[in-house]
Amino acid sequence: MLPVIEKIVLRQMASGDRLFLQVYKFVGAKPGKKVYIQSNLYGAEIAGNAVIHQLIEFLLTINDTDLIGEVCLVPVCNPMGTNERAHHFSPGRYCVYEAKDWNRIFWDYEKEADDLVAFTKSQLHIDLEVVRQNYLTIIKQQFAKILEKINSPHSVPYTELFSYKLQNLSLDADYLIDLHSSTNYALDYLYYFRNREDSAKYFLLDFGILLDKYDGDAFDEAFIKPWLALEACFKNFGREIKFDVEAWTLELGTGMQMNSDSVAKGVRGVKNYLAQKGVLQIPNSWNDAKNHEMNFVSSGNRKKYYAIAGGMIQSRIELGSRIKAGEKLYQILSFNKEEKLPTVIDVCAQQDGLVYDVATNQAVNEGEFVLGVVS
Repeated sequence: MLPVIEKIVLRQMASGDRLFLQVYKFVGAKPGKKVYIQSNLYGAEIAGNAVIHQLIEFLLTINDTDLIGEVCLVPVCNPMGTNERAHHFSPGRYCVYEAKDWNRIFWDYEKEADDLVAFTKSQLHIDLEVVRQNYLTIIKQQFAKILEKINSPHSVPYTELFSYKLQNLSLDADYLIDLHSSTNYALDYLYYFRNREDSAKYFLLDFGILLDKYDGDAFDEAFIKPWLALEACFKNFGREIKFDVEAWTLELGTGMQMNSDSVAKGVRGVKNYLAQKGVLQIPNSWNDAKNHEMNFVSSGNRKKYYAIAGGMIQSRIELGSRIKAGEKLYQILSFNKEEKLPTVIDVCAQQDGLVYDVATNQAVNEGEFVLGVVS
């Protein structure tokens, strides 16, 4: 099947050049769920682009009857961040003009939903799918006010324009997948939200981190937070519900790299997720996923280690290692300007856990990130 390809204007630069998004929409023969997948929200996180490319190639080979609903794919979703350079490095984590994190700028309806209790009371005895459509209508009405600001004479800063464009593509999705990589060297894992563990297993990764604390400004958080709030409000009134609405951030290895193993895991996981959710109707595919074992941890159990002194990191434990409390994690070779010999400082683990993230740069100033442990 062939996609509908849309080009969306993002920004006109001072030179007169324009930045665009290109969107690939694969629409099945029968209506169903909408899946939104994007990559490269941060400039250095490029592996997801290869995942999307391989997904496009795969979808080209199937018939429209094999797809129920719609899959919307947006590679290189942040050209400003992707094109940013500092010598050999591709940071692209912040909008340097506004000093804002590219993934902390998104509109979260839950923060302004002051009528949530009244809405819940009015929907207590209504079919779940009707509740979803009613609530989505309200969200869209509030979201439309952003466009009024954009089109006004005073307009808005670029980060608001950019966030509007991405959210406008994904606001009505059922499933959202945001493909990331670590800024550093990292394992492959995913972030998920409460009561979504069963679906998380469909991605076939080894572990997932539950986002139990968040502010709602990240892309996946802003998408699902209103629905989680509505579920909680229904529970307070004695009705247990769970919308078939899911948001995922897949962390696929290391930044600035198209690691083939991470890409393969991303493609396999997304395909299997779509099949298990009934979006892909391909028999005898990915049956080995049903019994996949996955370790789940809370984001509150992550511990980041920051350099206790300036210097050079040596003898650092390997990424993916299991460590015990008291075990040496790394050494700092610390120099001084006090007419003394250099010193070597051992840093040991405070708790048992898994080393899932380590800094790319092994020269650190005091207070800079060295590695992350999850337990």
